[in-house]
Amino acid sequence: MARRTGVTPQCARTASLATVCFFVAAGLPGSALAQQPPADLSQSQAEAAASPKPEDQPPQTLWQYGGFVDSGYLLDFDFPLNHLFRNRSTDFKVNQPDLNMALLYVRKQAVEKSRWGAELTWQAGKDSEDFGFSATSPNVPDARWLRHFGPTDVSYLASVGNGLTIQAGLFSSLIGYDSLYARDNFTYTRPWAGDYTPYLMFGVNASYPFSKKLTAAFFLINGYAHLAQVSHGPSVGGQIAYKVSDRLNWKETIFYGPQQRDASLPYWRFLSDSIVEWKPGRATVAFEYQVGTEGLATAGSPRIFWTLAQLPIHWAFNSHWSVTERPEFFWDPDGRLTGYDQLITSNTESLEYRWPFRRWNTIVRLEHRFDNSRGPGGGFFADHYVSPDVVALTPSQNTLILGLIVSFDSAPH
Repeated sequence: MARRTGVTPQCARTASLATVCFFVAAGLPGSALAQQPPADLSQSQAEAAASPKPEDQPPQTLWQYGGFVDSGYLLDFDFPLNHLFRNRSTDFKVNQPDLNMALLYVRKQAVEKSRWGAELTWQAGKDSEDFGFSATSPNVPDARWLRHFGPTDVSYLASVGNGLTIQAGLFSSLIGYDSLYARDNFTYTRPWAGDYTPYLMFGVNASYPFSKKLTAAFFLINGYAHLAQVSHGPSVGGQIAYKVSDRLNWKETIFYGPQQRDASLPYWRFLSDSIVEWKPGRATVAFEYQVGTEGLATAGSPRIFWTLAQLPIHWAFNSHWSVTERPEFFWDPDGRLTGYDQLITSNTESLEYRWPFRRWNTIVRLEHRFDNSRGPGGGFFADHYVSPDVVALTPSQNTLILGLIVSFDSAPH
């Protein structure tokens, strides 16, 4: 599954309109420029091996359905008393087993012979609790049950030139390299870049392939965090995706919009997300760099910024076994996103085993990550209190992760 009727400001003002907006919005499942999960050679080989022989295959249909259950255990060697991975919106519970995500979906692709498409996704679990909210803004009405929707949209492929695709509703974000769903990523835990950019977008987008190498997209959404009621104006953005060669791809995405109550232009947020991906044989190497800035609607109108990057390196030994190494950093000098002035560095190593069987796929990941945070207010939760109800902080954190994901798809994923 990929990570990624136009929305009006009224959609975020009343419970009834918020509900209507989710069910009448239209969009494209699988837009050429919606964020795709990292392509995985081992995954594609596993699916090919698991596919039934041609004589056993059912008649082709454009409708697909499926789901998965994702459970995991994060052993934090700091043993925090509150069982929390600080500053995270996914995999934020530690030292206890958790159902991180359970998901069901049904979708129909929009293609030339059937130009309308649709997608409905229902989800629950720890990873669905915090990812779409803002720490500095109130929630939209009914947010606590709207969070149970994953990509939910309808779509239309217009016969304009090479094919104009219009997508609207709740769709996978065009920003970022990683999906909300761990099964679609190289690692079980997501990078800092993922947790501090949108996993889903609520609004409308349109994409157009100018050639086999160049595709462009435009989006109009309700805001940076789709479940946050930030301002009275929408946000906009665009994307250029260019296929340099069969092995090298480049993508640039820009976000621009108001994220504060004062929606004046000087206070709009700007974000640039640049991704380069190289796939030489069994390996996948990607580099993602983000930089963001915005003026604060406070005394003096200070201009703040943040920046982060990741370098996932993935190697598939065969159709079952693969490994991933992912160094990253996140500098939030003004504490705009994390709430604290800090520089976070992190490194993740992941070992994966896949076992495909017909339309079922079982994924087991054993993972280690080391996170280090420096700066005023930075750090991770520790195993003691500094005062009643205030958990102490420690600058570094070692975590050992075991993840188990079992999925079913009516068609190859």
